Amino acid sequence: MPSLRTALLQSSGRPGAVAENLKTLDEAAARAAGAGARLLVAPELFLTGYAIGDAVPVLAEPADGPGAEAIAEIAVRHGLAVLYGYPERDGERIFNASQLIAPDGVRLANYRKTHLFGCFEQEWFTPGERTVVQADLDGIRIGLLICYDVEFPENVRAHALAGTDLLLVPTAQMHPFQFVAESVVPVRAFESQMYVAYVNRTGPEGEFEFVGLSCLAGPDGVVRTRAGRGEELVIGEVDPEFLAASRAANPYLADRRPGLYGSLA
Repeated sequence: MPSLRTALLQSSGRPGAVAENLKTLDEAAARAAGAGARLLVAPELFLTGYAIGDAVPVLAEPADGPGAEAIAEIAVRHGLAVLYGYPERDGERIFNASQLIAPDGVRLANYRKTHLFGCFEQEWFTPGERTVVQADLDGIRIGLLICYDVEFPENVRAHALAGTDLLLVPTAQMHPFQFVAESVVPVRAFESQMYVAYVNRTGPEGEFEFVGLSCLAGPDGVVRTRAGRGEELVIGEVDPEFLAASRAANPYLADRRPGLYGSLA
């Protein structure tokens, strides 16, 4: 099975300006497709911006809303899948969500962040209730989490047990927590034997300072590609043959003893 070339868009776009952010995503998709990528991953709440305060309910939209339609057009135009973050409206509730759209424009998966970070998120968003959301792309089983979710090892292990090969984590990682991008994410990839694409915002936004450092980490804990602190598009390979060999050499899932862990929950 061939590798899945994956592009990570490290950008904060323009907070509050959906049309500008769609343009940025379209330009990144063109560059990614030109480099042979089959998947483009954008950061948490990329469609609207993160620190948008009172604009959250104004800009929130359904999973099949105009933003999804515009990104489906981008995916089809450039022939690659796109994962993006956005505020999802479902009736009176708003979720911090991410959605994966296939190269043919079909909506493959929609995930709602389960662990909300800080006062800002807890004020505006409802926590999701599904830990494992997955889809298949080019023979790779893709799973979705968002930012703070990946800092709970239980979430990543649940994906490992469900067969996730590549975990996509759009994020809004801020100073001074850059050690998550530098250290935690590669460890999560190793301990649960999967690839993890961690895709961050960058620069100042409202009261936050996003640290960049987006990365694609492999099941051996080695980072395949890493962005710096600024706007950047980086590309890495998700190799299913290497993943299978790594899982055989590091049989954590097979060696687990679930009967000993009941007290953890």
